[in-house]
Amino acid sequence: MKGIIFIISGPSGSGKTTLAKALFRSKELRKNFVKSISLTTRPKRTGEKEGKDYFFVSEEEFRQKRKSKKFLEWTRYLGYHYATPKDFVDRQIAQHKNIIFCLDLRGMLKIRRLYPKNTITIFIMPPSLDILHQRVKKRCPKTQKEEIRKRLKFAQQEMLASNRYDYCLVNKDLHETAEKLKDILLRETVS
Repeated sequence: MKGIIFIISGPSGSGKTTLAKALFRSKELRKNFVKSISLTTRPKRTGEKEGKDYFFVSEEEFRQKRKSKKFLEWTRYLGYHYATPKDFVDRQIAQHKNIIFCLDLRGMLKIRRLYPKNTITIFIMPPSLDILHQRVKKRCPKTQKEEIRKRLKFAQQEMLASNRYDYCLVNKDLHETAEKLKDILLRETVS
């Protein structure tokens, strides 16, 4: 049996990255799952680590890798590029490992098209747009009002696509949502 690809999506501030990190605090999941690490051209945020959270690359390096077809998917979001390295994913699947991704809708559709038999998709929905607005402001206190406005507009578009996912979870309580997410991953790897 090949490894399963789990894609977690949701608007910026929905909690998808925090939830993915919470999953790896579970010993049960750590031994059977790996986290996909994306490349990005955006600057490193406080507390982020190279090779753990992202691979931080220059625009030029990103363009070279894209031209060499080293990515399964890539996107541009708020002026920065993000991509999923193809060799990493193929290596994990060949070793029968389950991979957890945090991707946008376009990335999810591309990966699901490439690996249709072993991809499970999960959308993380914020409890409301007001709460999402508060989370985005708190997470990035130096973020300009215009960027927050763009993030919220983009979030509304993303939420309209939540019905294209296998599962949809509303993240009202981080601990409760993490438990539901863990249950989905365990159930899908057993079936």
